[in-house]
Amino acid sequence: MAGRDIVVVGGSAGSIEVLADFVGGLPPDFPGSIFVVVHFPGSVRSTLPHILNRSGPLPAHHPQDGESIEPGRIYVAPPDCHLHVSDGHVRLTRGPKENGHRPALDPLFRTAALSYGPRVVGVVFSGNLNDGTAGLLRIKQRGGLAMVQDPGTALYQGMPRSAIEHVAVDHVLPVQEISALVAHLASRPAESLEVSGMSEEPTSDANADEIALSDRHRQPGLPSTMSCPECHGVLWEVTDEELVQFRCRVGHAYSAEALLVHQSEQLEAALWTGLRALEEHSALARRLAARAVGRGHRYSAESFAEQAMDAEHHASVIRSVLNSGIRIETGAEVAAAGVG
Repeated sequence: MAGRDIVVVGGSAGSIEVLADFVGGLPPDFPGSIFVVVHFPGSVRSTLPHILNRSGPLPAHHPQDGESIEPGRIYVAPPDCHLHVSDGHVRLTRGPKENGHRPALDPLFRTAALSYGPRVVGVVFSGNLNDGTAGLLRIKQRGGLAMVQDPGTALYQGMPRSAIEHVAVDHVLPVQEISALVAHLASRPAESLEVSGMSEEPTSDANADEIALSDRHRQPGLPSTMSCPECHGVLWEVTDEELVQFRCRVGHAYSAEALLVHQSEQLEAALWTGLRALEEHSALARRLAARAVGRGHRYSAESFAEQAMDAEHHASVIRSVLNSGIRIETGAEVAAAGVG
């Protein structure tokens, strides 16, 4: 029986140095394959493979879509592509963003769990919010192991703390101990564990990893009263054990905390739009008032001036709100900020 040789790891803010330490602690004869996701904007060029190549003995690269999986290699998700693993091959997709990210941890973790079950080890490193939590839960449901960087050693504790809160994590360790344990587990046969049912996903097809895309005419869960920040479609609320997620028809997915952050960003954008419209309205009303005065139309001038003052009052209220800032911290981030 194969060991736990499919290792899926990921992080966000503060995770680059951690990943470098992680691969630096692996042996040159590591028998497994490692898959890495770090949140990068789609417009940047990632140098993460070069960093990992300098940090440890295993070769790292951005794979090609359909590339065969080989032991002793590190496969790094390129910017703006989700990294999936399916039956011995790597898939790169530009599917819907999850938690506002592409690449995201959850699609990698989910597809690995579906294809490899107990052979999978999932690791969550430093980062904000909670991408990776839902995927780590799927790994556990399929008999794999879940590891998390000790939040006390993480530069940003949101992602590790979210995983610990929602998933029965097997190990919470500093990064050096995670490397040693991953190497040990990859060389030992994985236990044959009972896999809990996941009725939403057909286990016969690892490509059917997107719950919402498996049947475009039927959505899982219950329709919510909220819309998708990305495409503005209806969000459906899906509960997996005690973990709540929101997913729209086309597949954009959010944890509750990530949805709150994106709603706050939309709110700020809407306020700036409203402020601009009010100031333009005031400027035009003032211009019309001046023209009316020049023509001797006193009542029209007063009406335009009154409209301008109303717009300026409302604009000052909105500007005050924007200047004070919109609170978008999640519970995980607030908790992390109070530690240490």
